[in-house]
Amino acid sequence: MGALAVHEETFGDLLRSWRQRRRVSQLDLAIEAEVSSRHISFLETGRAGPSREMVMRLAEELDVPLRHRNRLMVAAGFAPVFRERDVSAPEMEVVRQALDKILAGHLPYPALVVDAQWNLVAANAAAAMFMDGVPPELLEPPVNVMRLSLHPQAMGGRLLNLPEVRARLLHQLRRQAEVSGDGVLAELHDELAAYTYPGVELNVAHVPGPGDILLPMRVRHGDAVLSMFTTIATFGTPVDVTVSELAIETFWPADEETTKAFRG
Repeated sequence: MGALAVHEETFGDLLRSWRQRRRVSQLDLAIEAEVSSRHISFLETGRAGPSREMVMRLAEELDVPLRHRNRLMVAAGFAPVFRERDVSAPEMEVVRQALDKILAGHLPYPALVVDAQWNLVAANAAAAMFMDGVPPELLEPPVNVMRLSLHPQAMGGRLLNLPEVRARLLHQLRRQAEVSGDGVLAELHDELAAYTYPGVELNVAHVPGPGDILLPMRVRHGDAVLSMFTTIATFGTPVDVTVSELAIETFWPADEETTKAFRG
């Protein structure tokens, strides 16, 4: 019985993939990286090998995520550059302190921290409202925030403007999958897109009114209706894979009634 062939990803394959994903031509990349387009072509076909510095320069020009910059380095025959530490590691104490201060400082409104695949890393006490009435199987680690947001037995079943919010979240998730090249995000998008909601027309187009500024999430919570919008923040100069993939999502009241509900 013959051995199975194993395909090893080459630097050229990865470089071409990221260049095409960013919709950049060989000539444009060559100009930005200050090399010849012929050299870029030779790198992609394997006729030339990159230096360590060239790998870093091309990855920077293509805005490749740190995790995938390591893959480029390994494929080119070099050691990974960026470390990946667990959030609980001693070296991450300064990061944990920053996250704790942000989460606590945002009370009484919800705030949470997610990783690159929208898995929950941390949350403040107010974010517990998103877990109310959710089946236990959806709360088993890792808890996925996108799944909680749209699952019919979680937030998806309580969103009063579900069609609009669902369309925005699916678009965001699809775009992230395309930009990052993360197959897990692509699978998550397909899973969420397949959810059904009996009695809800999902193909209703939302036309913003003249007074609209943001699209809030309107959530039924007990006897109240909470209207919220979100902001997302990231660390500005990460050189650790884990830190580069963390995002802090903060929820804000979109009307006075919601403000009073949270403060009460």
